[in-house]
Amino acid sequence: MKKNMVAIVLILPFLLASLSFALPFQNGSFEAGPAPGSYLTLYAGDTQITGWTVTQGSIDYIGSYWTASDGSRSLDLNGSNAQGGVAQTFDTVFGQTYSVSFDLAGNFDSGPNPKTMSVTAALFSGNYQFVKPVSWSHSNMGWTTYSFQFTAQSASSILTFTSTTADPDLNESWGPALDDVRVESVPEPASILLLGLGLVGLAGARRRFKK
Repeated sequence: MKKNMVAIVLILPFLLASLSFALPFQNGSFEAGPAPGSYLTLYAGDTQITGWTVTQGSIDYIGSYWTASDGSRSLDLNGSNAQGGVAQTFDTVFGQTYSVSFDLAGNFDSGPNPKTMSVTAALFSGNYQFVKPVSWSHSNMGWTTYSFQFTAQSASSILTFTSTTADPDLNESWGPALDDVRVESVPEPASILLLGLGLVGLAGARRRFKK
C-alpha cells in the first residue's frame, strides 16, 4: 500500500503538468497591441498585436470604430481591399484535446452578407458565417459565440482565422469581425481519476503522519 501511495505522489506533478500549457495561449481579446484609435490597418507579416501574426492580405485592428465583444478592441479580417487572416502559435501537449471558442460578427458597412471565414487548428478545419442581424449597428454588433475542439499533434499548435469574404466588386474591405478567442485544455477522464486518487493518497498520508 505504501509503495502505491509513493507512486501516486511521484506522478502527481506530471499529471498536473499535462493538464496545462507550458506557455499559455495569450491575448485572445486583442487588447495588447498598438493604440488603434478608430481602427488601424495591419498588413501580412505584422506582429504588433501581442501573440498574433497577420498571415495574409491585411486586417483592420478595431478600436473605437465599433463596440467589441470583450474589452475595447477586436478585428475586421478584411483590411484594405484584401481578405486577411491572423494566427497564433502556442504550446500544447501531444494527444491532448483543447476547446476553442470565439466571438464572431461582421462589418456590414458594405460588402456581401453573410460574412464568412475559415478556422484551422492542428487537424481541425471549419467554415463559419455571420448573417447580418436586423438591428445591426456599430453599437449592436450581434456578437455570437462559436466553439470547437481539436487534438494536439505536437508540442505546439497553430490557430488560424482567415477571411473568406469576397466582394463581387473586388472592394474587399468589409469582412468578418473577430473577438474574445479562448483556448482551454479538456481534462481526460483517466487523468481526473488519477489526480483524484493522488489527492486522496496525499490526504491519507498526512493523517497518518500526524498520528
